[in-house]
Amino acid sequence: MIPLRDDTPRTTTPYVTWTIIGLNVGLFLFEFLLGPRQMQGFVFQFGMIPARVSVYVEQGAPLFYQGVWLPFLSSMFLHGGWLHLLGNMLYLYIFGDNVEDMLGHWRFLGFYVVCGLGAALAHYWVYPTSMVPVVGASGAIAGVLGAYLLMFPRSRVLTLVPIFVFIQFIELPAQFLLGVWFLMQFFNGFMALGPSMGGGVAWWAHIGGFLLGVGLARVLPKRRVPRVIYL
Repeated sequence: MIPLRDDTPRTTTPYVTWTIIGLNVGLFLFEFLLGPRQMQGFVFQFGMIPARVSVYVEQGAPLFYQGVWLPFLSSMFLHGGWLHLLGNMLYLYIFGDNVEDMLGHWRFLGFYVVCGLGAALAHYWVYPTSMVPVVGASGAIAGVLGAYLLMFPRSRVLTLVPIFVFIQFIELPAQFLLGVWFLMQFFNGFMALGPSMGGGVAWWAHIGGFLLGVGLARVLPKRRVPRVIYL
């Protein structure tokens, strides 16, 4: 299922959402221009590698040492490929503007960063010995999805649904679409549990980011009450 647009109006311009999208796209273009080998080195330098962080922690490195905290932050603005980037930015574009509208610009920026950090920490907690670098905005965006689910559960989302060889465009309730999305992350995360992660999708980053987004959306003050007309 691929979301295309929602029916929730907004009252402000989502400057932060657009800026985050631009930053992610710009950094990926920078990675792409480096070439394959240099891009791989860049990802290994600024991606979050749990085993490397574990070594710093075991050696007693202070938390403010950049080797400990920087990968958690920098990894959420890097991507491993065009499909990875485009999928993440599509979800952020559709759902981020309304969450930003509700929280306000600066509060949304803090919310996004905290969800990204929490998502990376969740992955690190599950796979502390993994040597695979983790990159992508999906953990932070999962937090946005969790907040959207709490704030706009009855919104409807136009969704592209492939059914065998046919393509259908269906309006789905946000609570159904995002609920199914979370259940898929949880199922795949449970199936991927093991001593170390060999590659693929960081399911537990998605789960951690989503749950953190729901929790923060419950306690953060809102800029406005959502005005949605349901027919």
